[in-house]
Amino acid sequence: MRLKILNWLRRPEDHFPPHNVVKHFNDGVCATYIQEKTNLSQSTISTYLSMMEKCGLLISTRHGKWSYFKRNEKLIAQYANTLK
Repeated sequence: MRLKILNWLRRPEDHFPPHNVVKHFNDGVCATYIQEKTNLSQSTISTYLSMMEKCGLLISTRHGKWSYFKRNEKLIAQYANTLK
């Protein structure tokens, strides 16, 4: 599921609805939308997103009480180059 989340976040406009509060994906996707798309519990998604943020794959931004997540493209590119 974590790989699916990373793939969805690569092009969020293709996989998630527009945000009500923030009208763009510059800061990423609201965790609530990610949770709804996965159909997993909030606590499971929270754990997944937290782990991916701690290892540097995701960057989070807060808007009020909402957390938004986007891919850390620089680190993902470094990982890909290392694997080559």
